[in-house]
Amino acid sequence: MKFICPLIVVDDIEASKKFYTEVLGQEITMDFGANVTFDESFAIQSKSSWTGFINKLDADIRYQGNDAELYFEEEEFDACVERLKKFYVKYVHPVIEHAWGQRVVRFYDPDMHIIEVGESMMNVCRRFKEQGMTVEEIVAKTMFPEDIVEMFLAE
Repeated sequence: MKFICPLIVVDDIEASKKFYTEVLGQEITMDFGANVTFDESFAIQSKSSWTGFINKLDADIRYQGNDAELYFEEEEFDACVERLKKFYVKYVHPVIEHAWGQRVVRFYDPDMHIIEVGESMMNVCRRFKEQGMTVEEIVAKTMFPEDIVEMFLAE
């Protein structure tokens, strides 16, 4: 068995396509109308078709469960955060920095699914190096193995 991708249910397929392509810069690889797959291997499915697949009513589908998210990493994190300001997004929280040093922001898509955009860990390691941290300090902070940190810093 091979896992293919997560799929989330959406009310308005066109609004969701616009959100994922314009706000998050995702490219559509397949568009079947009621089902759309994006280049980062996730898909959206219209609520109207999904309810037929699982033999449920629209009322049985609930959004904003706050129990899962789609996670993206961004090489140009600061530029991404600035770009988000051009769109109406409802934030779960503003930019925070986790204990391991990665900066992230979480917000909702049009159907209240949580989206997380995180700074790539390679860039976290590079940022720490630029701040004067040693490889050993970066390893301790990020919890990444030394060989991975050194690889990130060499690229």
